[in-house]
Amino acid sequence: MCGITGIFDTRGQREVNRAVLTRMNESQHHRGPDEGGLHLEPGVGLGHRRLSIIDLSTGQQPLYNEDQTVCVVFNGEIYNYQELIPELQALGHVFHTRSDTEVIVHAWEAWGDDCVRRFRGMFAFALWDRNLETLFLARDRLAVKPLYYALLPDGTFLFGSELKSLLAHGGLRRDIDPLAVEEYFALGYVAEPRTIFRQARKLPPAHTLTLRRGQPVAEPKEYWDVRFSLDGAYTVEDACAQLNAKLSESIRLRMISEVPLGAFLSGGVDSSAVVALMAGLSAEPVNTCSIAFDDPAFNEAEFAQTVADRYRTNHHCDLVASDDFDLIDTLARLYDEPYADSSAIPTYRVCQLARKHVTVALSGDGGDETFGGYRRYRMHLMEERMRSAIPQRLRRPLFGLLGRVYPKADWAPRMFRAKTTFEGMARTTVEAYFHSISILRGPMRTQLFSDRFRSESDGYNAEEVFRYHAQRAGTDDPLAMIQYLDLKTYLVGDINTKVDRASMAHSLEVREPLMDHELVEWMATLPSSLKVSGQEGKFLLKKAMEPSLPPGILYRPKMGFAVPLARWFRGPLKDRVRQAVLGPRLAATGWFNQHYLQHLVDAHQSGASDYSSPLWTLLMFEAFLRNVVDPLPEGSAVSVAIASGVSS
Repeated sequence: MCGITGIFDTRGQREVNRAVLTRMNESQHHRGPDEGGLHLEPGVGLGHRRLSIIDLSTGQQPLYNEDQTVCVVFNGEIYNYQELIPELQALGHVFHTRSDTEVIVHAWEAWGDDCVRRFRGMFAFALWDRNLETLFLARDRLAVKPLYYALLPDGTFLFGSELKSLLAHGGLRRDIDPLAVEEYFALGYVAEPRTIFRQARKLPPAHTLTLRRGQPVAEPKEYWDVRFSLDGAYTVEDACAQLNAKLSESIRLRMISEVPLGAFLSGGVDSSAVVALMAGLSAEPVNTCSIAFDDPAFNEAEFAQTVADRYRTNHHCDLVASDDFDLIDTLARLYDEPYADSSAIPTYRVCQLARKHVTVALSGDGGDETFGGYRRYRMHLMEERMRSAIPQRLRRPLFGLLGRVYPKADWAPRMFRAKTTFEGMARTTVEAYFHSISILRGPMRTQLFSDRFRSESDGYNAEEVFRYHAQRAGTDDPLAMIQYLDLKTYLVGDINTKVDRASMAHSLEVREPLMDHELVEWMATLPSSLKVSGQEGKFLLKKAMEPSLPPGILYRPKMGFAVPLARWFRGPLKDRVRQAVLGPRLAATGWFNQHYLQHLVDAHQSGASDYSSPLWTLLMFEAFLRNVVDPLPEGSAVSVAIASGVSS
């Protein structure tokens, strides 16, 4: 895993200042502490920080083709590189390293833009072709690896693995996009392709971006999408056999490494399945890492230990205090954008632990989206059956009224907390799913934001993100639709972002066998009944793993990687949350209704309501403003940096 960055003059060949490029590159030192390299020529500068995993001796970057007319900086892994090398050699290409990176430059020469279709892996790379005067950027199919870019007013194009590398240039304005703020308070992250800053963008999953000197910057181009055909005719036994084979292949490819390798082991189904299959593929005991919490309500350590004992892994477990909340400002600086998934805290800690023992760790991320594991899927399917039984013209007024008048009863037993269900029943399928996963739902955001914000955001609703993807899903199957939505939004914006930043903070590479695109494609051909069967999520995965894992692992209730926010905000963080939410920094934006902020804090701390998620979202937004927006660019004066453009 590495960090990449660069500067490109889209209009000509203005000199790139080495000091600025170095500053951008070094801002991502944590992503690649082993080596750093730069490539500069008129109008082009590429930077790379390396975390050495494969071909330790000769895999340095930037890396070139035979005559050095093609240059690449690359973050990630091409897992099928060993298959591609003989094919490219047969076409006359000469390899000078044993690295997967060199495959990219020769694949570009052989297949051009279509080279990305041949790659199986997680990747973000930038490639400069001097003969074609072309800069080519690409991001992997499921956006495991990040890639940000910005076009400045003077024609300077910036890119980097993290926003901090673009900010380090000095020319990127820190003007916040109100539409991104709306997305953040709905989703807990800013959805692709938007970023929190007006000038910057994320390259979407499975997209490339081609820039040619002297030509206008084109729009990103999609090269892959998943199609939920649901037409695979398999018996359960045949599907289990195929799934085992595909999982084993995906894991085998991700065990290629020249440095210590292991796996995260939470004791949940996904990570336990990965470890079980790794053990069958490894001649040596697997290294496994997990964390335990001192609060039993959040502790899964005993389940992880059960799997570790069964497969005799080299198991490492650290105890994390349930009041481990001192990472708030660290996380704000780490993510560069407001990010509200509180499980970033334990994820950061387990990556910290893993790095003490391994350099590469396999994870179970993506299992819920691929196999149908989220509890919300089962709730959505139940509501969808009710929605289909009542015409929309009747549902919307009836359940809309019930949703408005029914109290928000967080304190009541779950069976009496019907407000969300009523609100969902009044909506269409896509509207209801967006409503169910929103941190602050529509009515809450209406109260949260001021008239000034509504004016600046021009009435934009983050629900548009889901509508856009729903139109492209190509399915009306209720489960397939929301799986597709999660693959395009939550998996990318939340899960992959969380794991990438937390792991890279500790120079740890995390690999994701359950997000292998060939596995995702195959699962999309299976009927939804093999994913959610009755009240059982991940039906097929659990059936396939029954010979390998005990029922107590496969069929226990899902816990998740949670932290006790509600208790924190009424106890040790009581004063901090009050100061942050009601303090001067949020007020200075003019975007928030101060009376509603006061209500959220008072109602939560009195115990009248559980507003822990909205309060965490506000707390992290305030931390982002203080830690990312307010500071000057590192190492230079903003005015000087902006004035000198590409050469600054």
